[in-house]
Amino acid sequence: MYRSIVEQLAIYAVRNEIRSFIRLKALKYREMRSRYLQLPSHYVYTACQDAMTRAKSFLRLKKRKSTNREYPEVRKISIWLDDHLWRTRGYMEVSVATHKGRISVELEPHKQYWRYINGGWSLGSEAKIKLDYEEKRIVFYLVFHRDVEPYEPESYLPVDVNENNVTVLMGRDAYLFETRIKEDTLGYYYRRKSIQRRYDQAYGVNAKAKLKALRGLREKKKKQDVRQKIANIIAREARRHKSAIILEKLGKKVNERMIRGIKDKQLRHRIFQAAFRGMQSAIEEKARELGVPIVYVNPKNTSKMCPVHRKPIKYSDNSRIGRCSLGGELWHRDVVAVWNLLFRALEGNGSNAPSFRGQPLDGGCVPFTPTATYEPIRISKSLWARWKSLPPIRIDTILNRMKR
Repeated sequence: MYRSIVEQLAIYAVRNEIRSFIRLKALKYREMRSRYLQLPSHYVYTACQDAMTRAKSFLRLKKRKSTNREYPEVRKISIWLDDHLWRTRGYMEVSVATHKGRISVELEPHKQYWRYINGGWSLGSEAKIKLDYEEKRIVFYLVFHRDVEPYEPESYLPVDVNENNVTVLMGRDAYLFETRIKEDTLGYYYRRKSIQRRYDQAYGVNAKAKLKALRGLREKKKKQDVRQKIANIIAREARRHKSAIILEKLGKKVNERMIRGIKDKQLRHRIFQAAFRGMQSAIEEKARELGVPIVYVNPKNTSKMCPVHRKPIKYSDNSRIGRCSLGGELWHRDVVAVWNLLFRALEGNGSNAPSFRGQPLDGGCVPFTPTATYEPIRISKSLWARWKSLPPIRIDTILNRMKR
């Protein structure tokens, strides 16, 4: 019944180009209510919300000409519940209003449920349920809320995302986290080539055995694991130091802009697989979860200009160490980038950061200026990345292990 209501409302909203939930409810609520008298009235209310989100999404696709369908298709359904349709009874039981009265459902909570309950979070009034016919169970999707104090950042934490590492500036020290995305990309590239060559010769180009073997590769999951874990470290350190995270404002289709003029197919493939925006998205998601603000700055020439003298840095072939053309000090390419990101955020240059005055910066030449560092502290992947879920690792813990 709920699916039927959502389908009718979504088709009606698209046909009449309705983008407002209030308008859709005003036009169709009484009709749907009279048609499904056995259902509690609030199911029609939540179905209007569900259908409106589907209709708006479909109208956007239709405007971009990304779909050839005339109306949206409701394939998967989750029943939206408000505070009139469900309530908890303790921590292990839920009461849900149905067309046959209220029923009680025992919960088998996930461990994350207890983390939120014991962590000071409270259950929200909204929820969703999904009927899992294969497992013969009901899946509850719960929402948690928590009152938080306004986050006032006292400093900045610049983050420079590269193909093979992520560099973070904390205080005056730059930490270079090795991600080894380049090695993973090339390894899976040659593995795919080997599988394609072997199966094409034995079974043909469109063989199902080849597709099954290719699906067995875990490149996507492995890279997602790296992104999520390093994003967790960065966001938690920013929260611990009351810092705002500084990221480069990459824009859309950044990979396509980076490969312009590059003819090497393997290098083009590596740039696309590095997924710079994917790493940034993981950091943004974790930062939002912890309430850490993010500042975006213009990334132009961040690794090419000396942050002290604002003059070009000259790099030798295939070297990440360059020399300032004015001061003569040596700079590591990734360290230059994070320092320039910091100064641009402090100056409000190309970002939404507040303008800053009085930043203490020594403009001396050689020896190297005392307010910065030219060589990062390298942290190998084996020190921070683990396959199993474990408590978050702090930077000082990693450094203590390196000293041992």
